[in-house]
Amino acid sequence: MHLYLTELVSTIDFRYIEDVITSEEAITMLRETKATQDGRIQYLLEIGYPAYTTQIGWLGYSDGTIRSLCKKYLAAGFKAFKMKVGQNLQNDIERCKLVREEIGWDNQFMIDANQTWDVPTAIEWVKQLKDFKPLWIEEPTSPDDVLGHAKIAAALREHSIGVATGEMCCNRVMFKQFMQANALDFCQIDSARIGGVNEILAVYLMAKKLGVKVCPHAGGVGLCEMVQHLQMWDYCSVSCTMEGRMVEFVDQQHDQFVYPAKINENACYVAPSMPGYSTQLKEEAIVQFEYPHGTEWKRMLGEGIFTLENY
Repeated sequence: MHLYLTELVSTIDFRYIEDVITSEEAITMLRETKATQDGRIQYLLEIGYPAYTTQIGWLGYSDGTIRSLCKKYLAAGFKAFKMKVGQNLQNDIERCKLVREEIGWDNQFMIDANQTWDVPTAIEWVKQLKDFKPLWIEEPTSPDDVLGHAKIAAALREHSIGVATGEMCCNRVMFKQFMQANALDFCQIDSARIGGVNEILAVYLMAKKLGVKVCPHAGGVGLCEMVQHLQMWDYCSVSCTMEGRMVEFVDQQHDQFVYPAKINENACYVAPSMPGYSTQLKEEAIVQFEYPHGTEWKRMLGEGIFTLENY
């Protein structure tokens, strides 16, 4: 067992993060969780991992669409819902009110600004939405502004609103600084943005050491397929808890994969049964979308939607 853990940890680059965690600490951390791992694996196989949906609240949706989607995902078992904000404050207030009317107050509600504000605006805007009790505000400002996020987080914690960010962070050092500065409450790794699985494992280990919850960013085009493996590894081997943790689920593009991510009737990710990263595309998807010779590209070329010279 010790040799296996040593080999696993040897794949992680601890340069520049040893002021937070060392390879020796990582091995000890993983060894301490090993004895109880089987129970957590069985739990995943039987229950799954909690998911939340962003499908109910994209900007531009009509009130009727938002209401119908809330009903749809409530019926599918979801207990956590995220909505986009940031274009118009009064509109955000009305849409937050509408969502709360549909999902009630026992379910969790999050908001996502996609980096739209400066620091003072983020603080004041989100304070105007505090009565709707959002669990977090996601990407309130520039994804590179560690100290700006720290200022926002400090101002909003007195209203019990956390800051979530990380989907645009592309290395372990940025995550280290965000966590050291107490600039985020929910760490949102992105499976495709950061430099590979090795780099992501380093972030999970730092999050465990510093007591930060990891709630990965996911969505279409294979992100759900990839991140399910990572978050389930964290539960089994690192954090050993689902408390305050969940994974985004967006039900689009899954039909393009041989082994798509699935959720059960309780809106939990079903543990994958096949080895690998679950991102094997179906042959017909490759034939249709491969650039620039796929049938879909040929159709767009033929219709003059774009030309190769422009790409």
